[in-house]
Amino acid sequence: MKKVSFAEFGGPDVLQLVDAEEPQAGPGQIRIAVRAAGVNPVDWRVREGQILAAHPLELPAGVGLDASGVVDGIGEGVEGITVGDHVFGEGASTYAEFAVLSAWARMPEGLTFEEAAGYPSVVETALRIIGQVGVRSGQTLLVSGASGGVGSAVLQIARDRGITVIGTAGAANQDYLRGLGALATTYGEGWAERVRQLGPVDAALDLAGSGVIPELVELTGDPQKVISIADLDAPDLGVRFSGVAGSVPEALAVAAGLISRGKLHIPVEKSYPLTEAAAAHIDSQAGHTRGRRVIVV
Repeated sequence: MKKVSFAEFGGPDVLQLVDAEEPQAGPGQIRIAVRAAGVNPVDWRVREGQILAAHPLELPAGVGLDASGVVDGIGEGVEGITVGDHVFGEGASTYAEFAVLSAWARMPEGLTFEEAAGYPSVVETALRIIGQVGVRSGQTLLVSGASGGVGSAVLQIARDRGITVIGTAGAANQDYLRGLGALATTYGEGWAERVRQLGPVDAALDLAGSGVIPELVELTGDPQKVISIADLDAPDLGVRFSGVAGSVPEALAVAAGLISRGKLHIPVEKSYPLTEAAAAHIDSQAGHTRGRRVIVV
């Protein structure tokens, strides 16, 4: 089978499309014929060797955590799923023709494979950081870098919970944020004052790692009310960095329920073939994403 792999840490150029042995589902796992794989910032952070403590690996290594596809292998002890089912979930080395998933759910009705591949990690992350920051119904959450996949999920999940959301993004994505129910403003010079004009902030999330943590702390009045998933230096400023996943099966169940109720939709901004995985990483690292980027197999 074809698989994207890298034999050394580095830039996007270390990614290679190689021939590899097909993986097999172990106990508690399933194997899928991959139709699409989500492109997440964690993918290129792992490729660069940034977060080996959370994602230890031996080289050469595959790339990708999220995928959607058709079940074609079922491991020992797995029940409630059959060969041929359409699923989305999280596993390892998903930029490939076949991948093993350790967490999955059936795809909701009406969802394409490309769309489905964009949900697993971002919904898990969104649910985790909303819970960790402790924001509740009736309060206001500020989301810095709100137009990407995690931001799109955070805005919609928070709104479904009765939380007011203020989102920052580039000028081109203001209408997109408003369409997701957020009060929107641009980043850049004077952004914190523009946020103040929209109202007081109870908690804040840094999703872009663009050096705004001091302002987020000032706006909330307490570093414990700020969480970052993008700035590895956040703890130096007294802010929690959230990088360890919670329960992916629970997140997939929540995602499927929200999607089925029409409360969650994350658009696919661009899709790439396996041969263009490096381009997908370059675009992901550049930011300014509206929704998700996915690899189509």
